[in-house]
Amino acid sequence: MELNVKEASKLMGVSEKTIYRWVRRNKLPAFKINDQYRFNRVEMLEWATAQRINVAADMFCNASEEQAVVSGLEESLRAGGIHYRVCGQDKAAALQSIVEIMPLPQEVDKAFLLRVLIARESLGSTSIGDGIAIPHVRNPIVLHVPRPIVALCFMERPIEFGALDGRPVHTLFAIVSPTVKAHLNLLARLAFALRQPAFNNHILQQGSRDEIFAAARGVDQMLQHRDPAGAAAGDGVP
Repeated sequence: MELNVKEASKLMGVSEKTIYRWVRRNKLPAFKINDQYRFNRVEMLEWATAQRINVAADMFCNASEEQAVVSGLEESLRAGGIHYRVCGQDKAAALQSIVEIMPLPQEVDKAFLLRVLIARESLGSTSIGDGIAIPHVRNPIVLHVPRPIVALCFMERPIEFGALDGRPVHTLFAIVSPTVKAHLNLLARLAFALRQPAFNNHILQQGSRDEIFAAARGVDQMLQHRDPAGAAAGDGVP
């Protein structure tokens, strides 16, 4: 879905002036049609995640969309698993290792998944800074997975990932979702979770599976008391 400036400002909870400023200064992804800015909602949420802005993913979804399978962060992490000392000397090798260890249905073509993950990275790094990246596919529905999956992978050695802050990546959250709505929901949940010290500290310290699952459960419980998918939008970027 393409959004104009007015719609984008409403979804992000900021003024239209702020949207224009973000486009100029903070490289909010946009394109022009008849000299008017247009925005892709998936790209907007990806940008917000990289900028560490908390947003409610449901705001980015059409009311007419079919009912999607939307899972909590803990459930998605348990589905994808937490993996330590993952091998990979560079970005492509790391993504290949991640695809191999992800618990995907047999009918999923892992070679195809790897190609689309690499293609997504060619559009711009999915690193969000601080040594963390969130590799994912741009069009999740093509994979036909039954439920959202987040595979948390701690690299054996940090790798160059093209991060804006220049830091190598040591932690990757690989997302595979059955629908765009589920994809947006998980991105928003991760953006929120990584701003919570209880969760972020366990990630930076490569905590145990039990510790990370418990921290993810805490994030899900916090979000239940805020709104269905995340925190209020509009904070975090000047």
